[in-house]
Amino acid sequence: MPNVRIGKINAELQKNIYDILSKKVKDPRLTEMFTVTGVSADKELTVAKVFISIFSKDSVKADETFAAIVNSTNFVRSSLFKMMRIKNVPQITFYKDEVSDYGQHIDKLIDQLNFDKDK
Repeated sequence: MPNVRIGKINAELQKNIYDILSKKVKDPRLTEMFTVTGVSADKELTVAKVFISIFSKDSVKADETFAAIVNSTNFVRSSLFKMMRIKNVPQITFYKDEVSDYGQHIDKLIDQLNFDKDK
């Protein structure tokens, strides 16, 4: 049963963190489109890994957007204290989610193989 509780909390954290980052953080470096792809909190709710996927063709702007997100960690956590009804809000660490980039790379490789096959 505790896994169900943590799963619900992770989902709520994911939704609330995205809302805070997209609507309340006013950093001018936050220019690129992003999403919170997942949250993984431990059982005691002391730490949470937050995975961010940034959609941008410009890697410099993507890095600046991620830096702005990381820089807003304390603001996000204090906002979560006000929004959520849990005793402890975990310490948050943001990670870049590279899965979509890897998927795009695999798609390109498959397209190349199909193109070479058609020749």
